[in-house]
Amino acid sequence: MERRIQSIEEKQKREALDFVEKVFTEYQDEAEGRAVRALVEEIRRKKFYIPELELVALDESGAIIGYVMFSGFSIEGRYEGELLLLSPAAVRTDLQRQHISKDMIEYGFQQAEKMGYTAVLVEGNPKNYHARGFQTAADFGILPGRSVHLPHIECLMVKELQAGALARIKGTVEYDFYETLA
Repeated sequence: MERRIQSIEEKQKREALDFVEKVFTEYQDEAEGRAVRALVEEIRRKKFYIPELELVALDESGAIIGYVMFSGFSIEGRYEGELLLLSPAAVRTDLQRQHISKDMIEYGFQQAEKMGYTAVLVEGNPKNYHARGFQTAADFGILPGRSVHLPHIECLMVKELQAGALARIKGTVEYDFYETLA
């Protein structure tokens, strides 16, 4: 299957919302699907939204088969313009395990680095993100705060986009800025 990755276009935004909701509903349940859709809608309304880093993977017919969003993030009011949050990431259920999310995330890293971002934060299953170069954030002095609910501390991860960035990025991660995450 031929596919291409690009920044989302205005005309694709509604389809992307439906896509994300459907994938998370199939993966977990309707409540999760609605919650992730609401998160995307909220990020789009906030100051940390970066349209160039809202990415879609399209098949040869132009249908969305994958979605990834990188948005700006700060820790304790610092690192704005340097730090990104990767959330959410979704691939059509029947096409998972075909490196679509891997290719989208790697493309996002390249674009983000060109834009001057130095590190990316993600919450998720370490097995899904270690292969992309993510490491446990706590190992770098980046700790989950009271609004970050993790099954294990290893589920909050970070990746350097520029060498040495994590030597100076430290603090407690809070999701208070986002109503859908708090």
